[in-house]
Amino acid sequence: MKKDIQTIEDIKMLVDTFYDRIRENELLGNIFNHIIQDRWPEHLEKMYRFWQTVLFDEHTYFGSPFPPHMHMPIEKLHFDTWIALFSKTVDELFEGEKAERAKWQGGRMAEMFQHKIAYYRQQGGKPLA
Repeated sequence: MKKDIQTIEDIKMLVDTFYDRIRENELLGNIFNHIIQDRWPEHLEKMYRFWQTVLFDEHTYFGSPFPPHMHMPIEKLHFDTWIALFSKTVDELFEGEKAERAKWQGGRMAEMFQHKIAYYRQQGGKPLA
């Protein structure tokens, strides 16, 4: 039986496993590797803090997650691939309330980002207020 996401070490395992898969993914790997380049440790650390804030209500992430994504060359297929990889990773490693919340939150973020990117593109690059 798998355990739920309970500690920062669990979050690190989830994030590291997930982004290892992203980096190797045929559709997403080149996009992420091109944008992040040699800043993977910094990106992963930011993702640890983000998920720690979301899942544990320990406010260690500050900032807005959307702006770095608004110029990315991504469409619905990219988001669908991202959420499928994320959900699969969560399901392989964990089960329980926090695991379900992580999948729900990931899906919610993907949907919100898709809408914001579409809006941004339709407005000719003017960000949401």
